[in-house]
Amino acid sequence: MVYFVLFIVVMALAFDYINGFHDSANSIATIVGTRVLSPLAAVIWAAFFNFAALFVAGTAVAKAFGGGFIDMKIVDPNVILAALLGAIIWNLITWWFGIPSSSSHALIGGYAGAAVSKAGFAALLWGPKWIETLSAIVLSPALGMLMGFGLMVLVFNVFRRATNAKVDKFFRAAQLTSSALLSLAHGSNDAQKTMGIIVALLVASKATFATQTGWLHFFYVEDLKTIPLWIELAAYACISLGTLSGGWRIVHTMGTRITKLKPVGGFCAETGGALVILMATRLGIPVSTTHTITGAIVGVGATTRLSAVRWGLASRIVWAWVITIPAAATMAALSYRLLAAIHSV
Repeated sequence: MVYFVLFIVVMALAFDYINGFHDSANSIATIVGTRVLSPLAAVIWAAFFNFAALFVAGTAVAKAFGGGFIDMKIVDPNVILAALLGAIIWNLITWWFGIPSSSSHALIGGYAGAAVSKAGFAALLWGPKWIETLSAIVLSPALGMLMGFGLMVLVFNVFRRATNAKVDKFFRAAQLTSSALLSLAHGSNDAQKTMGIIVALLVASKATFATQTGWLHFFYVEDLKTIPLWIELAAYACISLGTLSGGWRIVHTMGTRITKLKPVGGFCAETGGALVILMATRLGIPVSTTHTITGAIVGVGATTRLSAVRWGLASRIVWAWVITIPAAATMAALSYRLLAAIHSV
């Protein structure tokens, strides 16, 4: 059992890595699309600030994710592994087709699907975290859109007498700051979801590690309120390495295909998206960075004219958001049935 749990921890960190390269587009698409940084420089920049979030983000999202959705009484290693498999499979499918879906909601859907497959809908804790998360599916892109739109209107008024060349020069430099802020926000919210799933696994398996000595004793976690430093370090390191690997298919979709961006638009989209994500992280709400920054990009594009946004593409992205939780849940439920048949715990 010890090595099975360790294997699942590795799988969780693998999901975190995939989350990083799947969602690297969130952090770098706008700054690459505006040609402020090359793709290589952009991923290095984003990865650094993904990891820097470790020192400022806290653990509110991780604690909420670990115990706010599923009754811990039914959680076991098979449930966690099935949740991860469902989320990973869906992430890889959407990455392959270049669809910016939500890794966060894939993991939530996978977690719920595996739990329901084991114990029925009674396994779900129908409470504040589900309400907040499901509401955020609608609210986070809407708030991102409003923030992106509002910042663009503000910038237009502040710089209305400046020449296009001066505006472009100023915001090419400013976009480095906004991109860093967005990467910090991305790391702060997304890495914590992996932390939460690992802590849930180790709490459910604490009897396995209670009597272990040496390095295995570090895997003993008493309750969901305790998040060991090694879990934080591992989660932030893996998401940063994933970002460093890049998700070029999705970068192309978000950076150039939704709407054409200039540095000023990139700055407003990144800043607006980052502020919404950081607010959610502060409140302990696991939101989708993909949803939020896509909404901000749409809001920026709409300030030029509504036709500047490719609404057909945007609508297909929205449909991907809608089906992410049920799709990942279905894959996780099937994974749980298979695991339960071949490996009882």
